[in-house]
This record gives sequence, structure tokens and C-alpha cells, in this order.
Amino acid sequence: MVPFTNHVRRLRFEAGEMTQIELAERIGVTRQTIAAIEQGKYSPSLEAAFRIAQVFKVPLESVFQWQGDSANAE
Repeated sequence: MVPFTNHVRRLRFEAGEMTQIELAERIGVTRQTIAAIEQGKYSPSLEAAFRIAQVFKVPLESVFQWQGDSANAE
């Protein structure tokens, strides 16, 4: 699992139930990539992450939240 959570699925739903295919086409990746991102099995590139945020017109932090290693948080 990747060290962050995301709200891609919720944002797609709130955007008129946008499909994974529609989002994939808008940011230039495959539907499988969107599915893997939503399931937390794949970390998108920084460019893809910003493109996702841009599609939904929200800040990057509204899409992805870093969980990271809490032991290093100090």
C-alpha cells in the first residue's frame, strides 16, 4: 500500500459520476491506472496527481493526503 490516502473516487462521484475512463482520458493515463490509484495500490506521478486535482478544480491536498511514517513526524 502507498503511504497516502486519496479521494479520487469521491471526487469522480461528485463530478457527475465521472467514469474512470473519462478521468483517465483527461489526464493521459489508462483506466487501470485510475483504478489502482483509487485502491491505494499505485502512487501517481507528481504530474498525474496535479492533473487530477486540476480536473476537479481542487487543491492537491483535497485529493491526496500523506500518511507517511508517523515516527519521523517530529
